[in-house]
Amino acid sequence: MTTMTEAKTIQVYRVYIRATPDAIWTAITDPDWTDRYGYGGRAHYELRPGGSFRLLASEGMRAQGVPEVAVDGEVIEADAPRKLVQTWRLAMEASLAAEGFTRLTYEIEPLEGGVTKLTITHDLTDTPVHAGLVAGEALMGVAGGALVTLGVKLPLF
Repeated sequence: MTTMTEAKTIQVYRVYIRATPDAIWTAITDPDWTDRYGYGGRAHYELRPGGSFRLLASEGMRAQGVPEVAVDGEVIEADAPRKLVQTWRLAMEASLAAEGFTRLTYEIEPLEGGVTKLTITHDLTDTPVHAGLVAGEALMGVAGGALVTLGVKLPLF
């Protein structure tokens, strides 16, 4: 298990998907897709530099006390269907929101045979609580237990 002091500040994930870049772009940015297949909640993007990003809490999350906007940020770059760069912050709990924004980058690259490579880079520099959560750190004690008490499955991307 990764501890807070060992959490990586830049985390890179790669997955190869038998889908088109357009389909992957849609899965990342379309509220119906994020609500159905994500961590519960509808992602809303203004897909232009300076545009807003908000992940709205699902009905179940709101019933447990999570505010309407669970995650927020700003779009830095939107080059459909190749690259999306945004800031990202858990806004659902005061201590996490106070820690500030991280930087999340999606790179979508078509390969041969109908396969697309998706690389997700999450720069968590100077946000140790976010880094611990994204790395799978147990919530109890990380955020004062507030999120554990809520029993919420976090929308970590």
